[in-house]
Order: sequence, then structure tokens, then C-alpha cells
Amino acid sequence: MSKKVSFEGIGEVAATFYADGTVKTGQTVACSGDSTVKLCAAGSRFCGVAVGNDRGGCVGVQTGGFAQVKCADSTVTVGYVTLTGDGSGGVKKVSTATGSTDKGQEYLVVADDGAGIITIKL
Repeated sequence: MSKKVSFEGIGEVAATFYADGTVKTGQTVACSGDSTVKLCAAGSRFCGVAVGNDRGGCVGVQTGGFAQVKCADSTVTVGYVTLTGDGSGGVKKVSTATGSTDKGQEYLVVADDGAGIITIKL
């Protein structure tokens, strides 16, 4: 099916942060210090999505609007879903298993390309 709807750029808000380690475009990031982000750890909340590669120790981070993120978790569906970082730059659904320490946040998932990329509203 051909997509006739695009969410690209809608409401996008981005800011520059210092990069703590290597952060690549498209990866979810978490705050790690004053004005600093790092790759989001598995089971942790993310603050945005890197929209620029590490340049001179800084990285652009999208903190608002619609963003595409990697998602290998096939249980994530369109609608409101509580998501967390997967530790490799993508997202997964928060585990509800007893003893889980996952920390997540609810996001609106508006599209799933069927190939491991979803579009969420940050």
C-alpha cells in the first residue's frame, strides 16, 4: 500500500546538547548530565531522538513533534503505548513482568512501516 500521509517535520522541536559518548542519527537518547545526552539504556526513559551525528562533541536532539524510531518489538501497535529505550538506539514496550525495572512514558504511535520503524509523537 502506498502511503499518502506524511508526519515528517510536523511540530519538530530540536536542541543542541553535548554528547556523552557516541550518539548517531535516529537513536533515542537520555539526559546524562548538565546539557548532555547519551544513548538511552535498555529500560530507561528517553528524552528525544538524535537528529544529527556527534559533531565537535555536540549532537542535535529532537524533543518534540513527530519522530521515526527503530522498534524491533512486534507487540507495539498504533495508539497510545508506554515505551522505553531498548539499549541499542530504538524503543520497546515497557515490560509488565513481575520484577521489571523498566521506566517508560506513554507516546502516541501513529504509524508502523512494518520494517522495524514506527512514528511517534514526542
